[in-house]
Amino acid sequence: MTGAAGRLLAGAGTAAALHLAPAVTALPGRSGRLLPGLAGLGPPDRVALTFDDGPDPESTPRFLEVLAAHRVRATFFLLGSRLLRSPALGREIVAAGHEVALHGWDHRNLLRRGPVGTWRDLAGGRALIAAVTGRPPRFFRPPYGVLTGAALLAAHRLALRPVLWTCWGRDWTGSATPESVLRTLRSGLTGGGTVLLHDASCGTAAPGAWRAGLAALPRLLDECRRRGWTVGPLAEHGSAAR
Repeated sequence: MTGAAGRLLAGAGTAAALHLAPAVTALPGRSGRLLPGLAGLGPPDRVALTFDDGPDPESTPRFLEVLAAHRVRATFFLLGSRLLRSPALGREIVAAGHEVALHGWDHRNLLRRGPVGTWRDLAGGRALIAAVTGRPPRFFRPPYGVLTGAALLAAHRLALRPVLWTCWGRDWTGSATPESVLRTLRSGLTGGGTVLLHDASCGTAAPGAWRAGLAALPRLLDECRRRGWTVGPLAEHGSAAR
């Protein structure tokens, strides 16, 4: 890890001290101003497409179908606990050409875990993804976008790069509709950005909320194409991948 995040870690005395406060609380735009690499900023002719909270056998295959129809690949931030229940689906994601990344073991705010629990969460999730899919993850996104110092330290030790996002669709809410998801995305959608959607509902998400994001996805991809942006995974997102 280099740059501002690396300097943050270097200046910390102990993992316990690091855990006392979140390093970054992610809101669209905020992380980009603080740490462009953390926000997943890339070249202006590209957009990184990412999904959180899967895999889920009810919803994830539907997202894979839409992406295949549009010939677009993406990055899926997986939860270890869900991958453990659906390992074949994790392999299907990789077989379809998508990138797998780590979203943690459970969808729990890392502020509620100490340094040891944080390490076990990230290390266990990373090991499972590598074992199941054959692809050790390169990227890590914490649940709720809240990074603690302990999480940054664990990610560094595990060779994981923390990446948040530049725009989201608020597709986890019970009131979300395809129109509201697309409208919210458009408010922050720019070339070089990283889009966050959810291919499953968990944590504080409303049951079935993923359906709004799924319905908005084709329109989002069409709009990116009209604007001349190439949509793809984080691994191909220029500076964000380094």
